[in-house]
Amino acid sequence: MNSEDDRLTALEMRTAEQERTIEQMSDQIADQWKTVERLQNRLDALTERFLTLEEQSAPAIEAAKPPHW
Repeated sequence: MNSEDDRLTALEMRTAEQERTIEQMSDQIADQWKTVERLQNRLDALTERFLTLEEQSAPAIEAAKPPHW
């Protein structure tokens, strides 16, 4: 093999490694996105539940004039 063949082989190996790394990163990002979506759904449900409980426990405010009027 000459130096051009060695150089070409090294570039091919580097390209293959980069492709594998990019694929792994893409898979990891997809998994993280699923986690983010799941957590967002849970947060939305908990927020709705909290607001409902807050409405139920809040005292009713009467529309009356203050005593100094």
